[in-house]
Amino acid sequence: MSDVVLCVPSCEGPVKKAFEVTGVTPSVAGTGRIQEVASLEPADGYAGAVINAAGFPFNEAMNLCRQLRNRERPISPIILLLDHYQLDDLTFREDLFDDFVVGPFDVAELATRLRHRLRRAGNEQVGARVEHGGLVMNLETYQASVAGRVMDLTFMEYELLRFLATNPYRVFTRETLLSRVWGYEYYGGARTVDVHVRRLRAKLGEEHAHLVQTVRSVGYKFGYLERGVSEAEHPRSGA
Repeated sequence: MSDVVLCVPSCEGPVKKAFEVTGVTPSVAGTGRIQEVASLEPADGYAGAVINAAGFPFNEAMNLCRQLRNRERPISPIILLLDHYQLDDLTFREDLFDDFVVGPFDVAELATRLRHRLRRAGNEQVGARVEHGGLVMNLETYQASVAGRVMDLTFMEYELLRFLATNPYRVFTRETLLSRVWGYEYYGGARTVDVHVRRLRAKLGEEHAHLVQTVRSVGYKFGYLERGVSEAEHPRSGA
């Protein structure tokens, strides 16, 4: 069972995707009231909390952080999500949280900060798995499965899938993938990436092949296409 992290007041969009990448389970308290937080708490406690201070009045968000710190079973780490105009309001409140991220929120940054803070808090298992759309990757044993079926991947196929899956929804050029996955000393051409992507899709199977998407005239990205969004309307490139 994955660790449970409190998420207030919602867990949507890039926040939800960051939880998926990190492999922890969000427990959403929509009102942020301490009674609701307590009622949703698992038997072994929360592994941490993500508080979206842009999602409800700032003073209420800070009061919630204070209450989480002062509970009989304190919640830590606490990560704040902020709008840029709220930065000055953090002065003299640094003891109420452990980290913060300023919007617009990037999935990779959110996932990295969440993973890092949970590990520092003593959770060594966080980040060992990536789960997304039926795909499960164990980053410690180099195993991958899709819809419960173990995938027979070569080392470089696994490395390419791992790199894309841990940077979901970001677009990478073929040249960037060559340097980041194969290494700067690799002299193969862009066709190497295309061949490996084609093999990955075949091994993912028809039902899950769309997890590795082609972004026309740019490269590739990992993740589902949003409804009503074409491949041309991709996020910023990872090049």
